[in-house]
Amino acid sequence: MSAPDLSSLRDRIEAVDRQIIALLAERLKIVEEVAAAKLASASPFRDKQREELLLQRLRAQATAAGLDPHQVERMYRVVMDMSVAHQEATVRSREDAPLRITYQGVEGSYSHLAAQKRYAGRTGGALLSGHDTFRGAAEAVLAGTADLALLPIENTTAGSINETYDLLAGGGLHITGEVVSAIEHCLLALPGVTLDELRVVMSHPQALAQCAGFFSTHPQLKPRAEVDTAGSARKVGEGNDRTHAAIASSAAAKRYGLAVLATGIQTTAGNATRFVEIGLRPAPVPEGSSVKTSLVLSLADRPGALGEILMRFAGRGLSLTKLESRPIPDAPFTYRFYADVLGHVASEPFHAALDDIRPLTTELRILGTYPAAQ
Repeated sequence: MSAPDLSSLRDRIEAVDRQIIALLAERLKIVEEVAAAKLASASPFRDKQREELLLQRLRAQATAAGLDPHQVERMYRVVMDMSVAHQEATVRSREDAPLRITYQGVEGSYSHLAAQKRYAGRTGGALLSGHDTFRGAAEAVLAGTADLALLPIENTTAGSINETYDLLAGGGLHITGEVVSAIEHCLLALPGVTLDELRVVMSHPQALAQCAGFFSTHPQLKPRAEVDTAGSARKVGEGNDRTHAAIASSAAAKRYGLAVLATGIQTTAGNATRFVEIGLRPAPVPEGSSVKTSLVLSLADRPGALGEILMRFAGRGLSLTKLESRPIPDAPFTYRFYADVLGHVASEPFHAALDDIRPLTTELRILGTYPAAQ
């Protein structure tokens, strides 16, 4: 009996793979109809009880077919995540379905302006709503009253915005995109007021930090932290106190009837803020996109664990663009790390790197894979 032809066997496997891809595409076509039916019946995108029943049947079928039921379950959990993401993408692409976007701040805030720019001209439109706090915006997504939140996560002058990192660490949210927006801070006051009259300048703590150089050259001005830049502008307009000013955008000045006393008062000329788009579930990444993956990890208690992790990523040809540490609540002097890595989490090098570093961690979660801002 002659030995089997390896090339012929590989051709047969590739033919089966093509059938699998075609069946997955057919499944997603049906998923689009499911999305329309769920919209009509106001049903949630995810039915955990039904998913568990489906997985139970699939495990039984896998066992009957001589397959590892655990591996089949793992594969189908990925397929179900793909299906839910496809349902949401289908709804978002409908011309009659506006996207509900939430952010921290009021009209004229930098988050509001970034959201306007990102979603302007979208088919189906976008409904923007502001919240007093970052947590309020995130909880709107968790509660299902908003589809996405757009939250600032770092600034080129003042650094990381820790509250957004801590919200992501809480679980249940995924990064689905990012946008980088240039930030020009303006000093706003009541019409007719001069700089010499001012004594108090209100704004968000991040904006105040980004204008530290301006305060050092004007020591008579006392910074006062508020929850929002544009909210501070509104407070100045409503307060009618000639000694009070705000740091906010020129759009906020127009919105709340204030005068712009100075523009570009940020310490760094190239001041920019990176915002992350946050949703309940991962979103498909468009083909051809430059891809970034964010993850959170906690280190195992062994010397050099962080160095080893960095070497494992480097050894797989993956570049880290950011590494940030944050204290773990209720665990004094222990930290978790947030990392941004160029690459798709589903790629072979990334998957292998995660397997490499898992023994070096006590916590390892993917926060999202998404198109990197250019």
